[in-house]
Amino acid sequence: MNFLELVKARHSVRSYVERPIEQSKLDYILECVRLAPSAVNFQPWKFAVVTEKNLLDAVKSTYPREWIKTAPCIIVACGNHDAAWHRKLDDKDHTDVDVAIAVEHLCLAATEQGLGSCWVCNFDVPRCREILGLSENWEPIALIPLGYADSQNIPEKTRKPLQDILF
Repeated sequence: MNFLELVKARHSVRSYVERPIEQSKLDYILECVRLAPSAVNFQPWKFAVVTEKNLLDAVKSTYPREWIKTAPCIIVACGNHDAAWHRKLDDKDHTDVDVAIAVEHLCLAATEQGLGSCWVCNFDVPRCREILGLSENWEPIALIPLGYADSQNIPEKTRKPLQDILF
């Protein structure tokens, strides 16, 4: 599969089959995450791979939607704003940008490995921080449910035409 085919195949999966993820696939995905670029190579991130049932259930409870309960794994992408590069001109913090790049590497690698993922940002961040025992300088930025999709149907993507996004 070429890159364009991979990008077209990646979509948000909101229903997973009850099947564990092979460690080799998880290792591959995490290596892709590790190699993601970041501003000035500061890599202001950490990723919690949550598969143990009690901890997984606790993390899932930070996002009160039924579908997330089907995910056999959630990767919590965390960023440290103190460790990130800040642009000198306006002090723009690049933590969210850096973590977003790594998360997209994660989602694309998962798709390549035959797994589904979904990018979740609307969750109880303070509670998630507490569940994972994170210090105040580490912010949970995104939950990434990961697993085998319950359906292999890839929804049609609705995107703006190219001429609408270029200037």
